[in-house]
Amino acid sequence: MYTYDYLFGFTESFFRKLGCSDNDTRIIADVFLAAELRGIPSHGMIRIKDYYELWKAGRINVKPNVRIVHETPGTAVVDGDGAIGMVAAYRSMEIAMEKAEKVGTGWVSTRGSNHFGIAGYYAMMALAREMTGITMTNANPLVAPTFSISRLLGTNPIAVAIPANKQPAFVADFATTPIARGKLAVAEKKGEKVHLGYVQDKEGNPSDNPAILKEGGSMVTLGGDYAHGSHKGYCLSAIVDIFSAVFSGANFGPFVPPSVAYLPVLDKKTGEGTGHFFGAMRIDAFQPAEKFKEKMDEWITTFRNAKSAPGKPTVLIPGDPERIFEEKARKEGISIIPAIANDLNNIAGELGLDFNIQ
Repeated sequence: MYTYDYLFGFTESFFRKLGCSDNDTRIIADVFLAAELRGIPSHGMIRIKDYYELWKAGRINVKPNVRIVHETPGTAVVDGDGAIGMVAAYRSMEIAMEKAEKVGTGWVSTRGSNHFGIAGYYAMMALAREMTGITMTNANPLVAPTFSISRLLGTNPIAVAIPANKQPAFVADFATTPIARGKLAVAEKKGEKVHLGYVQDKEGNPSDNPAILKEGGSMVTLGGDYAHGSHKGYCLSAIVDIFSAVFSGANFGPFVPPSVAYLPVLDKKTGEGTGHFFGAMRIDAFQPAEKFKEKMDEWITTFRNAKSAPGKPTVLIPGDPERIFEEKARKEGISIIPAIANDLNNIAGELGLDFNIQ
């Protein structure tokens, strides 16, 4: 087990070694470790290798000029200038909240960015300001639309964070596919198979191979197949892609620049970099904040009291599993699977850093 502080310090050292500023390294490390703490290792330390490869390929700008290129009182387009995604995303969400403070809501679409970690991190930034936060991003084109074998979309997550009073906040953070791409990578590192309905081979046949993407296969949209509603997952993923890329002028669909080495970088571009979308809504733009939070408590309590089906666990509220995992991880430490620890040790050696394999 690793302590939070040890992994945070290593992540800071790694990105500082790449040339990032102290402020940017703090933001990046905070997002990386938030993923580990919330039980989403698919977006945590395993991604260090991806960023290292992007840096070596000259595909990330460690000294970006993240800036607004178009705005109205309640909206903005932000250009990330090729930044590491966390840097562009953090500033974009700040801008959304600043606009919400002034006019009630703020909406930002971001271009010229890269993979930004867990979407929930940015949505949750709004909670401290008594706002609801919304975050979306497009991603590596590894997902086939319903009835297709063409990889045209990403896992394209959506996150929504809503404050409550005495109850923990409602935090929904989910991919628009049955499994996140990073979780396939984790399964591959562990030598495990995945459930049928997550991925398909290059001919469109269901597969349990987490490495099938490297063999020309694809992920499927939420629902798995048409009979189980994959067309609805396709709609969700498409909405995220349009809000993140078409609104901002980022690359959409199959033209999103990949953050994994086994996908080629296409010559054709439809915009600049990866795209994100952020929203912030002041609670008191709708009703007094205290009254709303009390009502959210009532909503949460009502659903917590839902009767479980025989043999099934207690009904949870979105955000509960991650919060419970974080409480345990802060006490007991963070587990890193051996294959990932070995990658971190090798990268550290190449950069003149230390990483202790436990």
